[in-house]
Amino acid sequence: MFWSCAAWRGSGSHAAFRVRKKVFAYFLNDHHGDGIVSVCAKVLPGDNTALIAAQPARFYMPAYIGPRGWVALRLDRGAIDWKEVAELVAGSYQLTAPKRLAAKQ
Repeated sequence: MFWSCAAWRGSGSHAAFRVRKKVFAYFLNDHHGDGIVSVCAKVLPGDNTALIAAQPARFYMPAYIGPRGWVALRLDRGAIDWKEVAELVAGSYQLTAPKRLAAKQ
């Protein structure tokens, strides 16, 4: 899996996951006092608005990065589907990592 090529850096209420100095995911815990626990990931163009429209209780547009193709999946709403979390983060890694590195995963 891609974790061998990734690095994370925590700071206060969030952690950033990077590949070659580019962020591909964030973990947010009450970021800016919003009370939400979530993971944010980059998605294909338009997928963020589609996910939010289809499941607004689970997905939301994260501040600042949402309009640039990111979506947030809430982890504080009942049972967590860890396979879904892994797929979202892996997809974001594929979109962010250099093509040759992403092809190896």
